Amino acid sequence: MRDDRAMTFDSYVAEQLFERRVVLARGFLDEERATRTAAQLLTLEALAPDPIQLHLSCPDGTLGAALSLADTVHVLRAELTAVAVGEVSGPAVAVFAAAPVRIAYPHARFRLAEPKAPERTGTATEVDTYAQEYLRQRDDLVGLLAEATGRQAESVAADLRTGRFLTAEEAVGYGLAQRVSAGRSVR
Repeated sequence: MRDDRAMTFDSYVAEQLFERRVVLARGFLDEERATRTAAQLLTLEALAPDPIQLHLSCPDGTLGAALSLADTVHVLRAELTAVAVGEVSGPAVAVFAAAPVRIAYPHARFRLAEPKAPERTGTATEVDTYAQEYLRQRDDLVGLLAEATGRQAESVAADLRTGRFLTAEEAVGYGLAQRVSAGRSVR
């Protein structure tokens, strides 16, 4: 039996939300956060086929982590609703776009931004190999966003290059979000 007095407030809140099939992904979307979020989603799916909500507030992240979590979101059999809370930017937009149901809170913001490549050192051949792989992953991001929004890949790539911001309503018009939440419940 656990000692509730030793539980931190954050872990208590996370546990309560988890029991209600809500997963939070907040902050920079790195490998650790993506892995933890994917594990929570897969655990909830294994426990029951009931709907799951993924609340995202990720103002940037690494491309590899975002594509990894987007793959998990894409293959879940449980009904998944992604909810944009706050800012969802850069590669983290791919996670939102991968969800079958995408809702934005009224003050959510999206930034379509080309992800930054990690700094690499090594031989010229090694640096070139990393660069080619990163460009391939960027193309995967463009393809995922184009498919989710119904836009041409060239248009999405241009928006990523310029760092286009979208309000919740603009995200609906863009095809990124399906609707803006109007009430207390997103279900």
